[in-house]
Amino acid sequence: MTPPCGERTHGITSRKIVNQTQTLSLRPSHCRALITSTVWFIKKNPFSELPPSLVAAIVFSLMSDPAKAYDPSTVEDKWYSWWLEKNCFHADPSSQKPPFSIVIPPPNVTGVLTLGHVLNNTIQDILARRARMTGHEVLWLPGTDHAGIATQTVVERNLRKEHKKTRHDIGREDFVKLVWQWKEKHGDIIIRQLKKLGCSCDWERERFTMDPIYARKVQEVFVDLYNKGLIYRGKRMVNWCPVSHTALSDEEVIPKPQKSLLYHFKVEVVGQPGRYLEIATTRPETIMGDTAVAVNPKDPRYADLVGKQVKRPLPIENQELIPVIADEAVDFEFGTGVLKVTPAHDKADYEIGLRHSLPIIDVMNPDGTMNELAGEAFQGLDRFEARKKAAETLTEMGLLCSEQPHENNIGFSERADVPIEPRLSEQWFLKYPKTAESRAAVKDGQIRFFPQRWEKVYDHWLENIQDWCISRQLWWGHRIPVWYREESGGAPEVCCQIDSPGEGWIQDTDVLDTWFSSWLWAHETMETEAFKKFYPTNALVTGPDIIFFWVARMIMAGLEYTGEIPFREVYFTGIIRDRQGRKMSKSLGNSPDPLDLIAKYGADGLRYGLLRIAPQGQDIRFDEQQVVEGRNFCNKFWNACRFRSMQSTLDPNADPSQHSLSIFAQDLLAKLDGTITRINAAYEAYRFSEVAQALYDFVWGDFCDRFIEAAKADFSGQNESRRAGTLAAMDYTIKRVLQLLHPFAPFITEELWHSLGFGEESIQFSEWPQAGGFAPNIQAGAFYEAGARARNARATYNIASNRRLPWLIRLADPSLEGELPILGTLLHAESVLTVQEKPTTACAIIPTDLGVLYLPLEGVVDAEAEKTRLAVELSKTESEITKVQAKLASKTFVENAPTEVVEEHRQREKRWLERRSELASAIESLA
Repeated sequence: MTPPCGERTHGITSRKIVNQTQTLSLRPSHCRALITSTVWFIKKNPFSELPPSLVAAIVFSLMSDPAKAYDPSTVEDKWYSWWLEKNCFHADPSSQKPPFSIVIPPPNVTGVLTLGHVLNNTIQDILARRARMTGHEVLWLPGTDHAGIATQTVVERNLRKEHKKTRHDIGREDFVKLVWQWKEKHGDIIIRQLKKLGCSCDWERERFTMDPIYARKVQEVFVDLYNKGLIYRGKRMVNWCPVSHTALSDEEVIPKPQKSLLYHFKVEVVGQPGRYLEIATTRPETIMGDTAVAVNPKDPRYADLVGKQVKRPLPIENQELIPVIADEAVDFEFGTGVLKVTPAHDKADYEIGLRHSLPIIDVMNPDGTMNELAGEAFQGLDRFEARKKAAETLTEMGLLCSEQPHENNIGFSERADVPIEPRLSEQWFLKYPKTAESRAAVKDGQIRFFPQRWEKVYDHWLENIQDWCISRQLWWGHRIPVWYREESGGAPEVCCQIDSPGEGWIQDTDVLDTWFSSWLWAHETMETEAFKKFYPTNALVTGPDIIFFWVARMIMAGLEYTGEIPFREVYFTGIIRDRQGRKMSKSLGNSPDPLDLIAKYGADGLRYGLLRIAPQGQDIRFDEQQVVEGRNFCNKFWNACRFRSMQSTLDPNADPSQHSLSIFAQDLLAKLDGTITRINAAYEAYRFSEVAQALYDFVWGDFCDRFIEAAKADFSGQNESRRAGTLAAMDYTIKRVLQLLHPFAPFITEELWHSLGFGEESIQFSEWPQAGGFAPNIQAGAFYEAGARARNARATYNIASNRRLPWLIRLADPSLEGELPILGTLLHAESVLTVQEKPTTACAIIPTDLGVLYLPLEGVVDAEAEKTRLAVELSKTESEITKVQAKLASKTFVENAPTEVVEEHRQREKRWLERRSELASAIESLA
């Protein structure tokens, strides 16, 4: 006997067959080869106890079916490595395909993966993978941000811990070298984690905001804007971190509610002995810097005092006389309506000081301790110690009236986690370029925001824009390209250029705000050829918290330096909160590690589960159960594919239109068309949760719970033509579901794509599915509805769902009698017989669009016991109806409760009324 296909079979044994069964991959070509070899082996060994057909079926089942349960741990690393090996993510600027591009919001090099990163980057990955499937050449450009203050803080902390030194001990040059060493060792942690998530970035183009080419461009931009007169140096009020000793942007200041005290103290009016003004403040330690007392000009209580003077009580050794002024910024309602004005230590006070030409007295050192201007008794004290001492001193002087508990929002340094200080400081500022053009770009629709409501926020900010403080008192970052040379007897000479002008010139010690480098990210990260192909980018995915600090600034920079907008669409994600609505944070312990979730449920489960509950731009209440549901959804589809592969080899090019299709196959294909249309519309509107829900509704409901159940009758029947049509419909559907699901769940779809034989190339390069033009069949829906109502009836009568029982039906359309085997499968019935009239024995009566179903109850339930049980449940149902109707009858409730709450009560009433009808019918059937 000749071995099959000319293959060598010398030495084949039953043991080797078993070993191959256990070790070969799941590819169908391997399955067929092993089946053929196994059959040949048995024919050569007639003593074998198993018939060849049975052995072949066993081997086919073992080899071609996916495993019983999807195991992400055996799949994810394999396919990610394969994608990288095949260079699947690399963008080719010479490609003739239309371009699609995204630049990643660069995470900090100090960062680790959070659920926020998961949400943001999964959305970007979805857009990138779908764009590949719609025929685009895709560039998803990755990179990281040097994160000046965050990185410097980490390295300084390590330096103190390991070497007991500060950066000043080792000097600027050595400290910067140390930061670079830290970055090379730890800076790509989040990049590795993004790969675990499945992100399909073009890693060959990974950028860093301190890369030499990028860094030089940042400095060139500074010089250019300086030469245009848009950058200047001046003394302004800034956010100051007393720990990091640097100015901070507003984005780096986190407001936190704090329980503090409101101190009421009094000051004597000069020339009116015994008359005092009572003032409320949360910061008595700054009294020494007060240069006026302000009241509102419309406040009649103090109108006669405007222009008078009061005696400032601190410092004791220098109790100056300060004026009473009138300013509309004073709040009538706060405290006593009298404001102590401290221009050096409060932004609002600084503005009042400018309007009234008040002196500015800074009583605090950069580290938050009090200086000599605070007075001898306070000099050297920490600001919070000085607060206590100021209160004690006022008490001793008989000037402290009261201390009242007070809750207010205090700005904290994001990295150092200490209260910031408003501080007057010499800084570099930028007058924004292209502000009018940037407003017009969004207003005129050149750039679209999703959700659209952020357009108003953006426009309002640009309308009221203020100059940008771009300098930071750090050592890690892009050093400001300004040089100074001392001139004898005058101000130093200033030169703005990248390289040193020569001997005797000293460079400015400040570095640029991190955002000053990242506002160039959209265009300066691309090499020339990539820029020509992929700029402007198609989309930006980011959080609304940086709409001003990054999005708006990138638009300005893009218009200034390329003449074009940097992106066409911006999608703003929501904030992920816990079940109680609290923002995720390490301090609260409510922020799970995404890598732990990936290890437990797989990257696909996390991606799909999270996106399914992420409505456009709204905050998300996270619950791990949602990731469990994502994992379960993947398993559901995996098992559907496994069930299909157990029937026969799949046809990757199946065309259902070439077959005679059952009403159930017709219904499935029409619903698939509807799902494709629904998904495409959701993508156009950036409604990712709707895409996920459309997939869930179709896969879990239409395909698995309904069609596959119906298909089981075709697979066990004898009608080969019908079986072929059902298989073709399944193969056609599975292929398209894999493609539709791939952007959300790349790993499981790649695994099934290959194991089921749909192609050798990556699924991400397959063609995005189009609707096939299949007409719906409402008759199939009637069968499914009958099955659902039958399941409800079983539950009503407390009959186990797996108990096979004889059913009867009075068909509305006798032509459907040939489909009764399908109905029997859906009912999990022992048999289904047609009748012309209602049976005379006790039975459950279930009206459906298909006809009236009857379930004989004699011998199935204890009629008397069931009537008693159902009567009790009916009584409880009546009680619930009474309660909900009483609520809805209340005019106060209906008019004042939130609309969604009222609607929920109406739906509850509807459900209880339906349940009452079901129970009454069930009791009647037992009579």
